[in-house]
Amino acid sequence: MITNILLTGVGGQGILLAARIIASAAQNAGFDVTTNEIHGMAQRGGSVTAQIRYGQEVLSPLILEGTADAFGALEPIEALRYSHYLKPEATAVVASRPIIPITVSSGQAVYPDNLKERLNKTFPKLKFIDFDAIALEKFKNIKVANTILLGTLSTGLSLPGNAWSNAIAQCVKSAYVELNENAFEYGRNL
Repeated sequence: MITNILLTGVGGQGILLAARIIASAAQNAGFDVTTNEIHGMAQRGGSVTAQIRYGQEVLSPLILEGTADAFGALEPIEALRYSHYLKPEATAVVASRPIIPITVSSGQAVYPDNLKERLNKTFPKLKFIDFDAIALEKFKNIKVANTILLGTLSTGLSLPGNAWSNAIAQCVKSAYVELNENAFEYGRNL
């Protein structure tokens, strides 16, 4: 059996780091792992996606539409944009705080005001959480919002705890390992 995970957000939110942590955790647990990333205009706040697949033998890094077992999004509109990848019965972990794109702030587009309603309709198993607020309030560092989301997402994945802690130690700068481990555990308990 292969587990498919899709992460999405915008540039600068730490989607690629979260993907590396998942891939490392799966490798630490003894699985074959492949990843795929798309981050075209990421430095300008553009869309970023990462696909992680793990199992006994994984032959392709691409997730087919409707086959993602787990879905994490650090921006709500990005969650809607990639919702067609998620299995109907799978859980979506979505950040509630929007990142307003330049097209909206410049008046060229309008950010939807019925976002939570649309997300609830799209994702029957939705965890809609303000990860930015938690990161600032509990950890005084917005950069761990991705790790908190990852902790929440990890509860639906069959990877052991030590695989996660080892992955965080492998992927995060040593000065921030403890902070990220604490943020991850906080997310697991949400």
